[in-house]
Order: sequence, then C-alpha cells, then structure tokens
Amino acid sequence: MYVCSCFGITEQQVKQHAEAGLGTPRQIASACKAGTDCGGCVRRIQALLGRGDCPRRQLLESRKDPADSLSGAEPVAAPATAVPPLSPTAPVVLPEAA
Repeated sequence: MYVCSCFGITEQQVKQHAEAGLGTPRQIASACKAGTDCGGCVRRIQALLGRGDCPRRQLLESRKDPADSLSGAEPVAAPATAVPPLSPTAPVVLPEAA
C-alpha cells in the first residue's frame, strides 16, 4: 500500500528504512523524499514508526499552564534595555541616528 503518493513510497519501503535505523519522519524524508511534497503522509509515517502523535504537542497539552514547569522558580526580571510598552495615545518618537 502506498504511504506517499507524491513519490510512490510504500509502507514496505518506510519499514525497510526504519529497520535500517531511520527512526523519525525527517530521516525517512531524507532517504526517500516521503513527506516532503504535500505532507499528507507524515502522520502515516509517524504511525508506521510507532510514534503516533507529536510528543511535544502531547507534553504541551498535558500541562495546565506552561509556568507550572517553573515550580518554585523566581520570576525573571526584564533586562534593563527593555523598551517600555507604548501608550495608545502617546506619539512615537524615534531616536536620531548617530
């Protein structure tokens, strides 16, 4: 069965690449171009590699608030060169070039 119709790559070819040590969709793409044209086969390639969904996305979705991972950490102060937010009514004044 074809996985990538853009380049005619079959499930068997993807499995052969995986057995040869290619373990990510990007590595498979480098070997045979599957997933580099329309991208419609990338999820199928992930499934064939046993990866399922994107691990980063799962990690982000599992967190209620990304700040939770900083438990006990002190807030980081803005650098001294930070630009203060503009007021919607204040005119914008740009510094003159030296």
